[in-house]
Amino acid sequence: MYKNMEEWTDIRLRVLKGESSKREILREKGMHWTTLEKILRHSEPPGYRLRNERRKPKIGPFLERIGDILESDKQLPRKQRHTAKRIYERIKEEGYQGKYTQVKEAVGQIKRQSREVFMPLIHRQAEAQVDFGEALAKVSGKLRKVHFMVMALPYSDAFFIAVFERECTETYWEGHVRAFEFFGGVPRRITYDNSKVLVSQIIGSHDRKLTYGFLQLKSHYLFDHHFCRVRRANEKGVVEGVVKYTRLNFFVPVPEVHNLEELNERLAQMCREDLNRRLRGKSGPKAELLVEDQAAFLPLPQTPFDACRKQSTTASSLSLVRFDDNDYSVPVRYAHHSILVKGYVDRVVPCHKTETVAEHRRSWGKQGVFFNYVHYLPLLERKPGSLHHALPLADLNLPECFGILHRRLQAEAEREGDGTREYIRVLRLIEDHGLSKVTQALIKGLEVRAHTRDAIAQFLIPQPPWRQTTFSLDGRAHLRLVKVARPNISAYQDLLSHGGAT
Repeated sequence: MYKNMEEWTDIRLRVLKGESSKREILREKGMHWTTLEKILRHSEPPGYRLRNERRKPKIGPFLERIGDILESDKQLPRKQRHTAKRIYERIKEEGYQGKYTQVKEAVGQIKRQSREVFMPLIHRQAEAQVDFGEALAKVSGKLRKVHFMVMALPYSDAFFIAVFERECTETYWEGHVRAFEFFGGVPRRITYDNSKVLVSQIIGSHDRKLTYGFLQLKSHYLFDHHFCRVRRANEKGVVEGVVKYTRLNFFVPVPEVHNLEELNERLAQMCREDLNRRLRGKSGPKAELLVEDQAAFLPLPQTPFDACRKQSTTASSLSLVRFDDNDYSVPVRYAHHSILVKGYVDRVVPCHKTETVAEHRRSWGKQGVFFNYVHYLPLLERKPGSLHHALPLADLNLPECFGILHRRLQAEAEREGDGTREYIRVLRLIEDHGLSKVTQALIKGLEVRAHTRDAIAQFLIPQPPWRQTTFSLDGRAHLRLVKVARPNISAYQDLLSHGGAT
């Protein structure tokens, strides 16, 4: 076969243009007639072509068996499926007499033929996809795993990322609230996978029974939902790709932050900077396409969504309420009362009826107990003997002036325990004025040896600035006409002479 393209082209030009006959070429080149016919049929050497498929006497009878094994593997976890080596060992026991290489090639060919092919999809405006991912971050000097939510807009390829302690109802809600605010509107249709946070029951290929929490979110923002088929993550392939892009670009190298709030600020800034990136085949940056997306968005509701999980409970005799397997204190007057606990991603807010009774930083650990010592000061006044054994005050580091006051009160007390009672009364000033102001007032009281609660409270009375104590006539010209007579001191003497002193 001729592989020289220059000679191949020369023969075709001479014969097909009528410059030489076929016989002349055959005599000149000394080639066979079939070779010349092949040159004239093909504009370039076609290469070797196998007319009939080669027989496979050894592996052929076992190809169907190999296909059955690979098909049954699809129902098993990936880490528990057959390798080519294991298939070779199995069919060898069943009579196969060939080599491992033939089995390996057959397995590869069958897998290629059965590999799924996907249809390119159109991405319309105001559609979004949501997914969660995991990555490592160094928070407060400790390397740990964090969870991040991604909302991507396939039309503009804009995306928003927020990191949380874990994937749960509250973080899904908070992630949506922040994403909608970032995009400036609500996408009309959002695609999800079948997370238990969103779906309580899968009914067939397309029907889903939604969780109460997800229905609350939908009812507030009025968007439509779409759930992928089970194990068909490719149906939201855009956000799957953004999750991978985020992990490789935003978490490499591993970010070092003091807390998750700092990391979220950094991620939000990266999302804004990414809007300047231009997509392949597009004339402008993502920011221009996002404007087109926003034009089709639903408007943000006037009232923001309260992204918290609510749980009704009763405060215990220790004035504690339980939420997410942690205990939080409430003021002792609410002990044994019904409490509605609101759990946000960053705080826990116990409420009684319509009143917020406390607020704690949320713990994402388990079986923790979190006190606010101020909640227990009224109870401490009724039970002063528990001052040195009260658990809510165990780790309380008050300024040194409080210790000085306590020792002076005990030394001045006529009866044992009176000094402690008066000291607790001073502590209760913190409920209304806060620790900082009470500390300043206490320092002033110690300087003049004013040790009682009432004496120290005098230093907490707001003192108005001197400018507010001077009356100004500016804008009150009519008051200048008022004449006030001088007081007559002799009138007071007359009053005394007529018995007014009695």
